[in-house]
Amino acid sequence: NKWRIVFPDNGGQGKDWKQASMFYSGNRIQTTKYTWLTFLPQNLFEQFHRLGNLYFFFLAVLNWFPQVEVFHREITLLPLIVVLLASMIKDAIEDYRKYRFDKTINFSKTRVYDK
Repeated sequence: NKWRIVFPDNGGQGKDWKQASMFYSGNRIQTTKYTWLTFLPQNLFEQFHRLGNLYFFFLAVLNWFPQVEVFHREITLLPLIVVLLASMIKDAIEDYRKYRFDKTINFSKTRVYDK
């Protein structure tokens, strides 16, 4: 059983508990970026901010026009899909680790020392 020790520095709000508790009602730590609903759109948005991913996406879109088609359509999508899936899996694992760590911190026992 590990304990977290918190030393509050309430300043002027230490005397008025109701006012302080109104501003700090939820005292939990959250370092995760994504939720189950926002993972796919937010991750794709972040992935397409990288120049390399935009380049491969441009090639894939360009290859759908028969006048400029160089490779088969599916072959140009393959590198983009592989890179996006690898990055998504890495981001999902990192975010899940952050979620587990936040959960252990939020449910740990605390001792609060007051003046």
